[in-house]
Amino acid sequence: MQTPDDIYENGNNLPLVEEFYTLQGEGYNTGKAAYFIRLGGCDIGCKWCDAKFTWNKQFHNLTNVNEIVKNALASSARAIVVTGGEPLSYNLNALCKELKNHNFETFIETSGCYEITGIWDWICLSPKENNPPLGQIYKIANELKVIISSEKDFEWAEFNSTKVNENCVLYLQPEWSLYNKTINSIVEYIKQNPKWRISLQSHKFMNIP
Repeated sequence: MQTPDDIYENGNNLPLVEEFYTLQGEGYNTGKAAYFIRLGGCDIGCKWCDAKFTWNKQFHNLTNVNEIVKNALASSARAIVVTGGEPLSYNLNALCKELKNHNFETFIETSGCYEITGIWDWICLSPKENNPPLGQIYKIANELKVIISSEKDFEWAEFNSTKVNENCVLYLQPEWSLYNKTINSIVEYIKQNPKWRISLQSHKFMNIP
């Protein structure tokens, strides 16, 4: 019987949903040109997720990391964002090794609920309350980005802010479908708690990927 490790060959093959070159739309690196590698598979199940099409990894073709890197090299990108789904569902050592062999900057966006693999220049931790991060990710996260869809999410944000390292940049981001409902509360919260910054999904305002 074939095991998951056999299927993914220890991270040499990954379920690729899509890959595209655009501008980073969120968080600390907003506006930076980056090549996005989106992997399939996620068992967190956020009700407001804007990438539910990624959840079932069986719907997405296994792609060799060399092919993924070759596609990235065909662009003029120097920075790579690995996202999902939940990209740390897989061993990302092989992918990062090949990307680093070509001198790419490597960024990841993760909920932190799986063990960290890969080599990263920037780690964006976006924790989800229904499947909280492992403790180790807090020590190395460069950015904490908490999605705000209701007032109670501010409590979750504060809880996580006490666990990250002192150099981690703190962001609150309105859930896109509730932007008009939550934006004023977020602005006022940040004014009262200026350790936080706001993250907006600028790519959606610009209507780009």
